[in-house]
Amino acid sequence: MLIIGITGGTGSGKTTVVQQIIDQLPECDVAVISQDSYYKDTSHLTMEERVQINFDHPNSIDFALLEQHLKDLKAGKSIDQPVYSFINHNRTGETLKTEPKRVIIVEGILILTHPEVRDLFDIKIYVHADSDERLIRRLKRDIAERGRNLEEVLTRYQTTLKPMHQEFIDPTKEFADIIIPTNRYNTVAVDVIRSVIQKKLT
Repeated sequence: MLIIGITGGTGSGKTTVVQQIIDQLPECDVAVISQDSYYKDTSHLTMEERVQINFDHPNSIDFALLEQHLKDLKAGKSIDQPVYSFINHNRTGETLKTEPKRVIIVEGILILTHPEVRDLFDIKIYVHADSDERLIRRLKRDIAERGRNLEEVLTRYQTTLKPMHQEFIDPTKEFADIIIPTNRYNTVAVDVIRSVIQKKLT
């Protein structure tokens, strides 16, 4: 089994890179795990309290569960990924069964901040994008998909997203095996990643 960690700032294009890699592999050989599924359960909090949570801080992630799930997959066991609602800021109570595959891709902004989880990755990829581009993408996504308004997104960007990126996310570049420094489709980088995957799998 090959476990690949793909990180980068919010709106950097991680999902696009993940899809590009998936497109190069047989569907039966790959599974994707999102860090977003591992936000801590907030059932004990009111909606007003949940809204105040800094979801861009490592403390918001249940890294213990993510670590255990990756170890289970590596041991050949299936896992039940939590399903998270960005509208309710909480887990839904549902789970998504994930079977062990030859390639497991873990995607998220904070996955390289946790040493025990980071050590489980065979390949670590950092996707870099200009801060203005990332903000624009975040605005479009949160308004269209997560029910946020413009003022809410901008306030969160200024008070949490930007400072958390500078403190926790950007420094994890030093742990990356590959940095993709582009906002566009990077065929060279994807080809390199595909070659590394094929070499390790064979």
